Amino acid sequence: MEPCLDAALDPPRAHGAPLGSGTLRAEPEDFLVEEQLGFEAAGAGQHVLLKVRKRNANTQWIARELARACGCRPGDVGYAGLKDRRAVAIQWFTVPQSRLSPNDWASMESGEYQVLEAHRHSRKLPRGALAGNRFVIRIRDTAVDDAALASRLAIIERRGVPNYFGPQRFGRGGSNLKRLSQDMRTLKPDERGFILSAARSLVFNAVLAERVGDGSWERIEPGDLANLDGRASHFRVEAVDETLEERCARLDIHPTGPLWGRGSPPSGGRALELEQRVAADFSAACELLARAGMEQERRSLRLTVHDLKWRRESEAIVVEFRLSRGAYATTVLGEVFALDADYEESST
Repeated sequence: MEPCLDAALDPPRAHGAPLGSGTLRAEPEDFLVEEQLGFEAAGAGQHVLLKVRKRNANTQWIARELARACGCRPGDVGYAGLKDRRAVAIQWFTVPQSRLSPNDWASMESGEYQVLEAHRHSRKLPRGALAGNRFVIRIRDTAVDDAALASRLAIIERRGVPNYFGPQRFGRGGSNLKRLSQDMRTLKPDERGFILSAARSLVFNAVLAERVGDGSWERIEPGDLANLDGRASHFRVEAVDETLEERCARLDIHPTGPLWGRGSPPSGGRALELEQRVAADFSAACELLARAGMEQERRSLRLTVHDLKWRRESEAIVVEFRLSRGAYATTVLGEVFALDADYEESST
């Protein structure tokens, strides 16, 4: 595997080698994800907020189907993020108010989706407007020992996992990374967005891989920008004291890494030196992001795994947990299993 693909698609694990192999998504029902909005429908307004259950269908196709039923443009349909196609996803959309009442919407279904709820709402649902996602995932064809599994999951619950971007971010077989040299002006907006996202994710994963290697992915250092768990806000760490160490140990704050853009990252000290060194190694990706006018942003290096549970079935292991928005269930599972899976679409 080429170095850039290795850093993106197969980064180092933090908690040891996989306990065993397994098959993910043998059936769409093996991967259930449910969006958690974190807010209630307004109850009035020029939009309708729809709770949709989709099976084996991608998010953009569902959006086009809802637009056709509504009589609006696909771009007028709002959704918070993409969800994997080969899965069952309970996802929220908004459509403009139309001749269809909420009751009309709530009775709508096809072979690929069913509208579960419909409520009047005040605005189009923007991307990223989620509190998090809840997952129920079935791993088949695995012979993992129960005691070893319980021990590994206890470690994950206590320490979290590296917040890598999942392989679906890079396209099948890293296909989005292979297009970094293309002229972005010749691409459709969606294609351009996927390639820029892959470039950003590549650099972030490479930085995080370095910090997993030296153990600092779960440790605050001077010069770090610390992130508050589950939030976008962060603050500069000038010096590390017992209070910061204690907050980091209980997963209240995390170190962050760069989502690359124009200029230099706002970090300092050893963190900045590492980030600049990785950027030099991936200069083509960083230059592409700078030319596209993207700004420097930050992402937590560590991911807290909430409400983690597991159970054994006759031919599978079922794992349940909740993650904050923008996180990938596959990064959690990758700390336990070596998975045989096919990824197509991002989860947020």
